[in-house]
Amino acid sequence: MEMLNIKINGKDYQVEKNTTILEACHKFGIKIPTLCFLKEINEIGACRMCLCEVKGARSLVAACVYPIDREGTEIFTNTPQIQKYRKMNLELLLSNHDKKCLSCPRSNNCELQQLCLEYGVDEKAFEGEETKYEEDKSTLHLVRNNNKCILCRRCVAACKNQYVSVIGANNRGFDTQISCAFEQDLNSVSCVSCGQCTVV
Repeated sequence: MEMLNIKINGKDYQVEKNTTILEACHKFGIKIPTLCFLKEINEIGACRMCLCEVKGARSLVAACVYPIDREGTEIFTNTPQIQKYRKMNLELLLSNHDKKCLSCPRSNNCELQQLCLEYGVDEKAFEGEETKYEEDKSTLHLVRNNNKCILCRRCVAACKNQYVSVIGANNRGFDTQISCAFEQDLNSVSCVSCGQCTVV
């Protein structure tokens, strides 16, 4: 196993070659926020909350998928620029989000809500058109509300990990939504009611 000497926020560390920035930071107690990451299940860099700066890279990189592969790599995890982009990402997520936090069952137990408080987000920063979806109440075991979805795809990965794969990303761009094939409700597909989508 090849070890590399690196710097994170100006301090020296050693990591195994091809360790991701996120893994390295977790190992050394350096906090990097994530919304989509699930180790070995959903490592896709979709939410962009884990953006970091790597000296010499052309742009900011997603820490959850960026491997440390060279000696002397210098990483910055919390510069003013990174904080600005993370805050903007959160504001963009909220621009198409059902912001009824007070009546939401996940209030005070919500990663999105916690990060918005931490970064001092303005929930009206990007006002405009919003998508509206009917709740899927077709099954006894869960209610699917895409108005609260941030397209992290954790539920899709969990469903696939159970070898069920009845939900996925449909449409493109602004119209993207997580749903079943051909927009069917959950009661019409082979959902096995395992509940793993709700756990993640």
